[in-house]
Amino acid sequence: MATVPDTIRPAGVSHAPHAPEWVELSPGESPGVTKLVGQLVDDTRDVVRTEIALVKAKVNERVAAYKEAAIFLVAAGVLALEALGALLVGLILTLATLVGPGWATLIVVGAVFAMAGVLAYLGIKKLSPAPTTGAKA
Repeated sequence: MATVPDTIRPAGVSHAPHAPEWVELSPGESPGVTKLVGQLVDDTRDVVRTEIALVKAKVNERVAAYKEAAIFLVAAGVLALEALGALLVGLILTLATLVGPGWATLIVVGAVFAMAGVLAYLGIKKLSPAPTTGAKA
C-alpha cells in the first residue's frame, strides 16, 4: 500500500488524516465499482470536513476582529457620554450665575429632554411603515 507523496500534501502536514489508499493494479486488472464508489464517498467526506473546518476558522477570525472593534466602540461611547455629562454640568454652572442654580438646572434638563423627544419622534417615525399611496378605484 502506497501513501500520498509529500509533494501533494499541505505544508506542515506530515500525513493526511484520511489519506486515500492508492491501489496498485496489475495490467488488465480493474478495481471493483463498489471499491471506487466507497473511495469516492470517503474522499468527498474528507473534503467536506476540511471545508467546514476552513469556514469555522474564517468565522472565528472575523468574530475575534469584530469583538475587538466592539470593545473599542463601547469604550468610546462611554467616554462620549461622560463628556456630555460634564458639558451639561458646565452649562448649568454657567447659567446659574445668571438665573440661579434651580432655574439653570431646569432650563438645561428641559432642553435636553426636548432634544431627546425630537430624536425619539424621528426614530419612531422611521420605524413605522411608509404609507402606501395608490389610486383609489
